[in-house]
Amino acid sequence: MSVQERKERERADRERLIVATARELAEQQGWDAVTTRRLAERIEYSQPVLYSHFRGKREIIGAVALEGAAEMAAALRAAASAADGPCARVTALARAYLDFAARSPAVYDAMFQLDGGLAFANEDTPEPLQDAFAALLESLGEVAGDGVHPALFTEVFWAALHGLATLTRAGRLPPEDIERRTELLVDRLAVL
Repeated sequence: MSVQERKERERADRERLIVATARELAEQQGWDAVTTRRLAERIEYSQPVLYSHFRGKREIIGAVALEGAAEMAAALRAAASAADGPCARVTALARAYLDFAARSPAVYDAMFQLDGGLAFANEDTPEPLQDAFAALLESLGEVAGDGVHPALFTEVFWAALHGLATLTRAGRLPPEDIERRTELLVDRLAVL
């Protein structure tokens, strides 16, 4: 291995460490606790080293969001592929989405609530975000109904899932009814 290859590997390792540490800290204490000073202390590098990877917290949030989008896409596809038939796929997809949001609230916030400097719904949208939407579209497109554009239906269904996730987490909806809400969403929105 050349010196240049070793330096590139070390740089990539440091970047992964920064993102993993930011995620851990955000999940434990919230995003307000994630500061460059605190991250530098936790990873045992100076703040200038951290700034050589990310210009600031916004870019770190963006990196966490991209990582989370890839994880969400994988979880959605795994859930949908394990189900048999359109109704079961959509139900499994909805459960996987809500489970992801509940299991990783700080990552979910980085993806959809916080400013990570990422473009959504245009040609500049990063591939992991596009892929997460595609993971939804793959199952939801088949149940959109006649005359309904699959991507538009997917946006509406996604918005409903996002609403359920955020309202439940905020204590605005009782958590014990999440399964009934999921079934109602699938039954009423999806043409099966």
